[in-house]
Amino acid sequence: MADASMIASRRSFLTKVACLSASAAGGAWLPAGAVQAALHRAERSGNPRIKISMNAYSFSKLLNDSAKGRESEMSLMKLIDFCARYDFDGLDATGYFFPGYPAVPDDKYVNAFKRRAFDSGVDISGTGVRNSQTTADRAVRAASVEHIKQWVEVAARLGAPVVRVFADTQMKSRTWQTVAPGSSRDEVERWMADDFRACAEHGEKFGVIIGVQNHGDFLKTSAEHLSLINRIDSPWCGPIVDTGYYKTDDPYQDIAAVAPYAVNWQVKESPIGAGSDVRTDLVKLLTIVRQSGYRGYLPIETLSASGQTYDPFVAVPRFLADLRQAVEATAAVTPLAENALLPTEQPARSAQGAPTDQQSTKPARKPPNKNKRNVTATR
Repeated sequence: MADASMIASRRSFLTKVACLSASAAGGAWLPAGAVQAALHRAERSGNPRIKISMNAYSFSKLLNDSAKGRESEMSLMKLIDFCARYDFDGLDATGYFFPGYPAVPDDKYVNAFKRRAFDSGVDISGTGVRNSQTTADRAVRAASVEHIKQWVEVAARLGAPVVRVFADTQMKSRTWQTVAPGSSRDEVERWMADDFRACAEHGEKFGVIIGVQNHGDFLKTSAEHLSLINRIDSPWCGPIVDTGYYKTDDPYQDIAAVAPYAVNWQVKESPIGAGSDVRTDLVKLLTIVRQSGYRGYLPIETLSASGQTYDPFVAVPRFLADLRQAVEATAAVTPLAENALLPTEQPARSAQGAPTDQQSTKPARKPPNKNKRNVTATR
């Protein structure tokens, strides 16, 4: 059963989701020229079902050595065995650890990898690529689009349902402002949305979803994340919630706002960043996940930090055990009623056009018919 703090958080969850969802759908606080369209939510039946996956990046150094032909105690093939040993439901097989990346792996390797995962009872929950979409260089962006499309086809061959892409600058010590000098945020968002929409159209042909991950540069808040997803406007593209990269005072509020639209996750040890002493409140996080109605994989990702000892063979099993405890502790948490996620009022706007905590003076919507059967948000 949820404790008092989790029960209290339900109200803030409702308020945050309602305000952001309504505002994004109506376009009231989106950048000028944004696509005016409703955010796409998956149609799900039944209570939340959580499957735990592991992101291969947890073993990044060892896997990089293996991919480059250097001696290493870990490879993607061995990583499947590791996942099986610890009873992970799935493996997020990051693309850049496949031999020869950025080139696509040959059929022989893909088939061998897929068969080993099947024999081990480990699903391939997704894959991911490196891409550069914030840059003003059209040639670089076009090359990234083609790269994503190529890996959409790899994902289809692997049986992976999602390809993870970045909407943040992936160049060391660079930001979206420095790689797109003179461009407004709206301009950058527009060309990124066009690029990801093209990838989503390709993904639809192969049954693969494009997952856009927040990574603390162009997408620092839930409002920014939902604005981009709204502008892409495709049921074959949705947000991947990286729990460690919302750069706000209360990342859990941002996580709660995006959770109803999530197509996948990246669960980090800290909501602030690698190396922080502030640990993710996994019970709070799992409450949010379950209240959103999400059914699917929760990949965990442990990270090394400068100046700190890091051993993935220790960190990953430890974090897995913590997450499993949180999954069990929140087993009784049920999804919030869908009509509870709809706003009763339009939120007020700040000077920048973003929703504020002040309520609008507009009249509330007509309340639902209480004679109809409604599922309550709390028990």
